[in-house]
Amino acid sequence: MRDHSKWVIWPEYLDARRSRKEGRRVPLNLAIPKPTIKEIIKSAKMLDLNPVYVEDKKYPKNWWASKGLVLVDKKASKEKILKMIAQKIRELRST
Repeated sequence: MRDHSKWVIWPEYLDARRSRKEGRRVPLNLAIPKPTIKEIIKSAKMLDLNPVYVEDKKYPKNWWASKGLVLVDKKASKEKILKMIAQKIRELRST
């Protein structure tokens, strides 16, 4: 049963290598090349979003690659949370 108090975050939503049609949900200037689940979880923890990793799921448009997904608290709109996570990953990579 799905938890409706959480947003689903797929790594593909943040991936700079993907087009909008292929699943990217953030602007290209915020997108991250090859975002990892670990980076998403770490940035979500830093943003106090209580991330939960779900390992056995596959993104429908990328079903052959098994990365999983991250569930985060609905503390803002999904678009805003995706942008916050992308910005935090950029900060983590720059240090």
